[in-house]
Amino acid sequence: MKKSIKLIALSLFVFVSTSLATAQDKAQQIEQLLSKYNEYVQFNGSALVAENGKVIFKKGFGSANMEWNIPNQPDTKFRLGSISKQFTALLIVKLAEEGKLKLDVPIRTYLPDYPKENGDKITIHHLLTHTSGIPNYTNAPNFFKDKARNPYTPEAFVKTFSALALEFTPGEKFNYSNSGYFLLGYIIEKVTGKTYEQNLQEVIFTPLKMVNSGYDHSDVILKNRAAGYEKQGKKIVNAAYIDMSIPYAAGSLYSTVEDLFLWDQALYTNKLLSQKSTELLFKPYIKAWNGFYGYGWSSYDTENGDKKLSIIEHGGGINGFNTIISRIPENKNLVVLLNNTGGTVLSEMNTAIRAILYNQPFNQPKKSLALDLLDIYADKGALAGTEAYKKLKNNPTYTIKEGDMNRVGYQLLQDGKKKEAIEVFKINVETFPKSGNVYDSLGEAYLADGDKKMAIANYKKSVELDPTNEGGKKILQEIMTK
Repeated sequence: MKKSIKLIALSLFVFVSTSLATAQDKAQQIEQLLSKYNEYVQFNGSALVAENGKVIFKKGFGSANMEWNIPNQPDTKFRLGSISKQFTALLIVKLAEEGKLKLDVPIRTYLPDYPKENGDKITIHHLLTHTSGIPNYTNAPNFFKDKARNPYTPEAFVKTFSALALEFTPGEKFNYSNSGYFLLGYIIEKVTGKTYEQNLQEVIFTPLKMVNSGYDHSDVILKNRAAGYEKQGKKIVNAAYIDMSIPYAAGSLYSTVEDLFLWDQALYTNKLLSQKSTELLFKPYIKAWNGFYGYGWSSYDTENGDKKLSIIEHGGGINGFNTIISRIPENKNLVVLLNNTGGTVLSEMNTAIRAILYNQPFNQPKKSLALDLLDIYADKGALAGTEAYKKLKNNPTYTIKEGDMNRVGYQLLQDGKKKEAIEVFKINVETFPKSGNVYDSLGEAYLADGDKKMAIANYKKSVELDPTNEGGKKILQEIMTK
């Protein structure tokens, strides 16, 4: 009997030791990967990775504050952007579970002052799934210039979009809309008699001991808060100011990678919701992007060797910040990446980390060609920029990243360099011919340059590739009717 016990103990020790070594090896690979992304100016933030519900890696990269050279840490607080939506969705589902509201009734049930024509057609379910047809307020012309810096009450801001014509019949299709989630926050306040912020604290953050999470306010002194920056080619600048009453229930929260791990783990339990109610969050209600959309979460399947993995995740972007939380419930695996230098390739990093977790091959980071091209196009003009592109595009050190190239194009457009912007967007079209977004951007540049014919051609191609591009449809209609 003693020999058996010793054998079992030895086997357990070997198993635990092997598992620990494997986790350490994966952690080392993740650190090397993210260090290289940091070196290439593509990741400046904090990361956390969990495997089988256990944290195997957490670390900060780059600076939380560049003026003072303060490093990012696992407890650095980042603005989350649209990751906030999953918290808003849970609050709504919690109220439904408690019988305080219904998901399938018109929103005028809770907002009687909302315009009747639209308010009687739209349900809370439509808001949660981005199928309401309400125009996305952040897509409004000159939104960031005219409104984003000004404080609003929820009631006052709802009036800025509530009377707008719907873009389609509610429930007909998916079209991502921050307006819907803003309305959900307002409904939460009306139903509970408490602010959205109070509800977050009482229902989620306090019970889960998420002490480093909350509703962000620019005027509050917040310990360990990261400053937000944006990239202009290789140059880093302070992000434009946004009043946090604007993103509200669609994107106003801050958190840390450590707190988001607590959030992830709680979703496997009944601490906040019953199992039945929790399932409502992740149910694939409507086809969206490359998968489906639930309530504040998107989902899709991906190949992993000879089997499929079901992913539940959401990204976020707000002035100076880019974020992603990606869950694989089957294995309780988690990737959280929070970045404070604006838009970057977090999905690419997430894919590589997932490959490491499952012992699959992955692509090594490469320098973004867009960052080098911006300076050449800006300083030497369109011809020199395009010549540099032709020389560098086959260099194995570089790669063309759609988002980076798009941002460079818009930076040039903003600086009045229209011909140069067109050339950059043409590179994106050549590289990513199946992306509706790149044609939309090229159409916008041609329109700014006064080339109506080419603008129409590219907007048409954009809408053909991406039928959900309501903004492109609207601009195309305006051009063709003038």
